[in-house]
Amino acid sequence: MARLTAWRILRSGSTAPLRKVDAYCARAGLDDRDRGLVRQLVGTDVRRRGTLRALVKLEARGKPSADVAAHLRLGLAQLFFLDRIPVHAAVSETVRAATNSLGLGRGRYVNAVLRSVLRTRRSGSSGDPQRDLVNSPWHLDKPLFRNPEEHPALWAEDALSLPSALFKRWTRRYGQDGATALALQALREPALSLVCTGDNREAMAQALDEVGVPSRPGRHKRVLLVERGSTGAVLASGAFTSGALTVQGETALRAAELLDAKPGEHLLDLAAAPGGKSAALALRGAKVLAVDKNPRRLAVMPAALERMGITDRVQPLASDGLAALTPEAALFDGAMVDAPCSNTGVLAARPGARWRFGPGNLAQLVKLQGDLLDQAARLLGPKGRLVFSTCSLEPEEGSQGAQAFLSRHPDWSLTEEHLDLPSADPEGPLDGGYRALLQREG
Repeated sequence: MARLTAWRILRSGSTAPLRKVDAYCARAGLDDRDRGLVRQLVGTDVRRRGTLRALVKLEARGKPSADVAAHLRLGLAQLFFLDRIPVHAAVSETVRAATNSLGLGRGRYVNAVLRSVLRTRRSGSSGDPQRDLVNSPWHLDKPLFRNPEEHPALWAEDALSLPSALFKRWTRRYGQDGATALALQALREPALSLVCTGDNREAMAQALDEVGVPSRPGRHKRVLLVERGSTGAVLASGAFTSGALTVQGETALRAAELLDAKPGEHLLDLAAAPGGKSAALALRGAKVLAVDKNPRRLAVMPAALERMGITDRVQPLASDGLAALTPEAALFDGAMVDAPCSNTGVLAARPGARWRFGPGNLAQLVKLQGDLLDQAARLLGPKGRLVFSTCSLEPEEGSQGAQAFLSRHPDWSLTEEHLDLPSADPEGPLDGGYRALLQREG
């Protein structure tokens, strides 16, 4: 049932299939073990889709339908990337799911293609980038990918599952080696980043260790990193339920710290859900108006605020209510705009974002980011501070966005800006992104 559920999620038409896992698993009545398998299957398909498509093309005669191709990708994901699943189970259960959903004839076709590709599988590395599967213990006995020396972007699209347009953009800025390093980082499932709400990282590490969750320090003095397989144990731990730990990336934490919140200040957080940065500001004694357009995402904030004991310092507000605020009615000391973006700095954590990236979508996001910055500036008083941050590596969503804001608001200046690249360093930062501090003059 797990494989059939994963297939249904992939064929649902969702642009963010990983977000559908919990709902589909609940509907199917799956236990925790099968839910974990569904998440693995869907996550591997999203993260490695370029390679899986190439594997399908290798032995499939003609172009299989989208329904059949989804079953094939799920089967190949098990054969090449989920090595704990025995070969016989990967093939037979995938064929069963295909037969149950599409009929006996297509089930037989899926069986034939999977076994044909399997016959080309060899253990270890061949040393040939056209035959080696990246971050996999397997290679093929014949070329699968294009020659990276002749067609680097097309090789990256298949071998690294990174759209060629994005690889070309990164190559222009960071060179081919730099672009390849970023693409490789995006293939890894990142650790879970935890932030200590107090200055007590060593004590929190010990508390996690006592419940069987090993951790390692992040680069930031308040960050602990744990394996994602321990997420359930972390969320059930006393350290988390008491509010001493919260889930937040280091780049997001540093963006919130850039605003330098002070006790008693009135701050605005736009696009605030799920509330991590609002909490970081409130923990420093500020009063925060946390605004988001999505009521469902905003609804999860009160429980987290209560867990950390700061419900009296953060007021969640649906964005429609922001129109009622005028500079005369509410001037804030500072504002945080962690804007919706293309997420190219966090592809490891949000693997599906790579397949949504495109010039049209990017232009829409840049406009939204500019609108949010303008909206925040309207509500800030003299010498107001404004932090602009995104989880993107693209200059349009970073330095260029900040400069565009300054061109529209000559009474503002740029105080400092930072761009973090995601790192393979065990200490992080695991995620990349941009942050800038803007200051109103006078």
